[in-house]
Amino acid sequence: MKAALKSEQGYNQMSVQEIASPEVKGDLVKIKVKFTGICGTDIHTYKGEYANARLPLVLGHEFSGEVVEVGPDVTKVKIGDRVTSETTFETCGECEYCQTKDYNLCPYRKGIGTQQNGSMAEFVISREESIHILPDNVSFEAGALAEPVACVVHAALEKTSIEPTDVILILGPGPIGLLLAQVVKAQGAKVVMTGITADAHRLEFAREIGVDLTVDTMKESLKAILDLETQGKGPDKVFDCTGAIPAVNEALPLIKKKGTFVQVGIFKDAITPIDTNAIIQREINYVGCRSQKPSSWPIALKLLSDGSIDADRMITSKFSLEDFQQGFEAVMAGTEMKVLIES
Repeated sequence: MKAALKSEQGYNQMSVQEIASPEVKGDLVKIKVKFTGICGTDIHTYKGEYANARLPLVLGHEFSGEVVEVGPDVTKVKIGDRVTSETTFETCGECEYCQTKDYNLCPYRKGIGTQQNGSMAEFVISREESIHILPDNVSFEAGALAEPVACVVHAALEKTSIEPTDVILILGPGPIGLLLAQVVKAQGAKVVMTGITADAHRLEFAREIGVDLTVDTMKESLKAILDLETQGKGPDKVFDCTGAIPAVNEALPLIKKKGTFVQVGIFKDAITPIDTNAIIQREINYVGCRSQKPSSWPIALKLLSDGSIDADRMITSKFSLEDFQQGFEAVMAGTEMKVLIES
């Protein structure tokens, strides 16, 4: 089969190659891939910023497709099912996190597209437990957004909660921030989103999909705007979707006392200069958030099905598998919202 394979560490080192099609056994399910979303982590891997545990490796973990073969231990998933899948391919099944299905925290977890060949290929395999059937009214294109939607569901609805009376600050108008905003708006809360001048088109897009207020922090005073919107109290919750230290440190002193700050974005460096005084003095709940877990997915698929997530508008470009390099370049150019690879 054809696959976009990263063969060596370093920048790019990727090409479309012919490799063996994956085989099913046990509880594994073989999926004919329809679409794969290009994620920020794929970009980091493409650039050589992540040291892959395994190479060569097929990238891709945001995907949809049709089941074409199932292993002998598969009991529910059927050939012909329209599906998406969690990124979890293997866990130890014994640790305390596996017992509570917090698979994102299992120390022995192996993920699709990171330790196991991913979906930028004609076929991909996943374990039956990770498979989710797409609702009839969710297209294959929209189904490829299920994984990032599950990630923001985990952030907004599992790591904290959203009340209709909340004022929510979201840092960063990238794909994750824009999806998170739609999840929050579906709960009835007010959303303020920040960006920089170069994000003008994204901030405009954010307003078009329902974000109440956008702020160019290079031109406007975030503090003054939040004071006006919250009568000086500050936003109830803040979600950082940038992984940018300046953005985080600007927001920390502005959050409501006893408010919640959820760290969704990943920092470039593991050790960073965070404003801990703001956390301590305001008794802020600073919450880490990693990926998604099984409970995130039914909620994500419902949001896609009921139209709370405008998948059609989020997907701004599609490229063939053979042209995956153009897709990566489009994402890196920063002009797209969500880019899909069609297998």
